[in-house]
Amino acid sequence: MDSVDSNQTRDILKSLPLFRHLDDAALAELGDELQWFALPGGASLFEQGDPSDALYVLKSGSVGAFRNDQNGNAQLAGVVAAGETVGEVGMMIDMPRNASIRALRDSELLRLSRDDFERLVNHHPKAMLAMARLAVRRMSTHDDDGAMTAPRTFAVLRHNSGVNVHGFAEELVRMLSAFGACAMIDKKEGGGRLSSWFNELEAKTRFVVYVADADDDWQALCVRQADCLLLLANAAETPGEWPPSACADASSALSRPRHLILLYTGDIIDGAARRWLAKTPLIRHHHVRSAHDIRRVARLLTGRSLSLVLSGGGARGFTQIGIVRALREAGMEIDCVGGSSIGAIIGAGVALEWSDQEMFDNYKKSFVTSRPLGDYTLPLVALTRGKRVARLLREQFGARDITDLPLPYFCCSSNLTSGQLDTHRDGPLWLWLRASCAIPGVLPPVCHHGEVYVDGAVINNLPTDIMNALQPGAMAAVDIGADDALRTCIEEYATPPWWKLVFDFSRGTRLGIFDILIRSGMVNAELASSDRRQLASLLLEPPVRDIGLLDWKAYDRAVDAGYQYALRVIGGRRDGLHEQTPLRV
Repeated sequence: MDSVDSNQTRDILKSLPLFRHLDDAALAELGDELQWFALPGGASLFEQGDPSDALYVLKSGSVGAFRNDQNGNAQLAGVVAAGETVGEVGMMIDMPRNASIRALRDSELLRLSRDDFERLVNHHPKAMLAMARLAVRRMSTHDDDGAMTAPRTFAVLRHNSGVNVHGFAEELVRMLSAFGACAMIDKKEGGGRLSSWFNELEAKTRFVVYVADADDDWQALCVRQADCLLLLANAAETPGEWPPSACADASSALSRPRHLILLYTGDIIDGAARRWLAKTPLIRHHHVRSAHDIRRVARLLTGRSLSLVLSGGGARGFTQIGIVRALREAGMEIDCVGGSSIGAIIGAGVALEWSDQEMFDNYKKSFVTSRPLGDYTLPLVALTRGKRVARLLREQFGARDITDLPLPYFCCSSNLTSGQLDTHRDGPLWLWLRASCAIPGVLPPVCHHGEVYVDGAVINNLPTDIMNALQPGAMAAVDIGADDALRTCIEEYATPPWWKLVFDFSRGTRLGIFDILIRSGMVNAELASSDRRQLASLLLEPPVRDIGLLDWKAYDRAVDAGYQYALRVIGGRRDGLHEQTPLRV
């Protein structure tokens, strides 16, 4: 490894918050100790669990931090961009690496070994101690071993020459500019430039959008410079193979995030996403019909999105309809949504972009007027047949696939075959909603491809951990299970006589078989909910004690209770242009 020019190194260090407070003597000595080396795209800098023997300054390029999930699969946890540091906390407090770091593209780094750091501490104790304190403070704030950010450079790649790549890129740049300085580089602007020009541009600009508007070496250069790849296709066209230089498969993308952007001239075409995803597996996708959708994509790409997670809780889940209304009136744009049980069903309406009135009317028709649990049967598998619930879900959501929803969405079910929680991000929407709300003993399980699925709330009633892994950014979570205790005034060890049950009901409590089954199906998941609640940026826990788990007739009251509660917590728009008009009942 060769030493870097001292003046250039000093400029790099002065621009970094970690080293900015060091005096000239300490900066000069630090610069002399740093060693330069190149890391090709896809190569590993270190692995999770390795000893921390050095810190690194990323001079150019980008590296990704990967952490293993519960199945041992590496998941991208964040991006370290040029001009940021990585590995300093682990080295200073002598702890193993808490993530694997791999180059997302060709990168240049500066390395400071532990021995060199300790030597600097002896020569400049006050300055280096202040630097160590800053690093540890950053760890306590961000829980990261280094600066983890969202991608900063994007390559916009087209499926064929008929895709309006410039139009999308120009609108994306306009949206990204709200979050920082943004530049758009096409072949006319960047063709023939040296790598140093691109490195300098990326160092002084928050975001760079590279437009691959030619199927030649320019497209390959755009891919090399990008932290994130955006693959554009006209949704109405017949899906075909992508050009090799577009890195449509995960291996050629070198673990970089890839997003399929489906462009529409009108409404979303049912089935288009599944057809295109078959040609580009293991990739996230977005439906783009207008500038409004591109604004959401920009937020999702940069970690500035607002996700919404909704929990289960029977009829008490209707409070979430009112909470969604209040969030919207407060100007909070929901970018992605997920949930379990009744929360998954309410969340599907959000993902479909139903208006407040549509949500109120549609769910009232399905859950109040139609009595979904009214088809009682001989309780060999469950107390109800479940056909009425399935029919209502099919009528309400049709045959659409989860991938057809305008907003990114997931729902959860408990897989009794594997004993694990399953997260559904594709497949028939009505089917997985039916599985997600299959309360054991109340509704029959969903049997699909040899496996048995029941209510997601059995394992995870508030899947904020799932959302946190899927989408960085702010998260609002509604937990109606936190106030979901089952209470009674009866003192019995056997089945109470009927008159005691009537007395219990008259005192405002209820001890029926449905209530017992619903609550027992959720109680195990509630034990783990405290950690999941802490993941939410905004945690909403509406008071629901006066609403029974199966009190469908309390629908209007539940919706209004959620709305009024959310207004007290977050406020709402009260100007003349956004008057809070009551929903039609």
